[in-house]
Amino acid sequence: MFQKLVAIEPVSLVIEAEKKLYDYAREVVLYPDIPADDEAIIRRIGDADAVLLSYTSRISKYVLAHCEKVRYIGMCCSLYSEESANVDIAFARERGIQVLGIRDYGDRGVVEFVLCELVRLLHGFDRPMWRLLPEEITGLKVGIVGLGVSGGMIADALQYMGAEVSYYSRSRKEEKEQAGMSYRPLKELLAHCDVVFTCLNKNVILLKAEEFAAMGNGKILFNTSIGPSHDPAALADWLSHGDNFFVCDTAAAAGDADGSILRHPNTICANVSAGRTRQAFGLLSQKVLANLETAVKALS
Repeated sequence: MFQKLVAIEPVSLVIEAEKKLYDYAREVVLYPDIPADDEAIIRRIGDADAVLLSYTSRISKYVLAHCEKVRYIGMCCSLYSEESANVDIAFARERGIQVLGIRDYGDRGVVEFVLCELVRLLHGFDRPMWRLLPEEITGLKVGIVGLGVSGGMIADALQYMGAEVSYYSRSRKEEKEQAGMSYRPLKELLAHCDVVFTCLNKNVILLKAEEFAAMGNGKILFNTSIGPSHDPAALADWLSHGDNFFVCDTAAAAGDADGSILRHPNTICANVSAGRTRQAFGLLSQKVLANLETAVKALS
């Protein structure tokens, strides 16, 4: 059992899971707001030996160097890779601090979001219609860039609705190809498909000016990644053609510093994380507690 566990910011645990935290630490402190800077994070951690955080703050080498009692950090958010994490995992490892994250807890909401927004664009429901006549998903050429869990779920849903699905990924997915999906190199996929979905890890930028040129115009681009999957200037230039649409759920996924992309009439942004649903919070809570269980067992 840990002596003191501190959640330095809201971490989206359900009430039952918050109560369960006391099974893993003698003292539990949950902060209701996001810390302003590293110094605030250091003050909040104090003498805690276990820390929880979400995706809205970062625990840097500087913070870890000033919090000598920390032995465990639980990321209540997606951990896809050490490089993209909002915790300095390499430095934590040097200090003997265990860092565990979660993933694959909000994907169903993302699938529902893209289906909702795509149908509204194709049919012109309460927004400008993509083409002159309403379109069905049936026969639509769609491309998935990044065929991980969420990208795979989007691909499956669109294929079920009758779309012609192509994908680009770092590795070939034989099971998807056996199911009728086609692998294409990135630029070929961009040129071939009418609608493209980027489903990439945080900080992975694949779409730059050259890729947008390959994609051409009269297209729809969805970004379901946590951050931008594109160079913002290149996206803005592509949108300026007038017959292209960009769809994302949050401002962070647009990635433009001045808000010009979000203000563009052909940008559709719900400005709410599609994956943050009641069901997702429950699954997130289960995985956070499972990681704590693992961390406590490692202490004994």
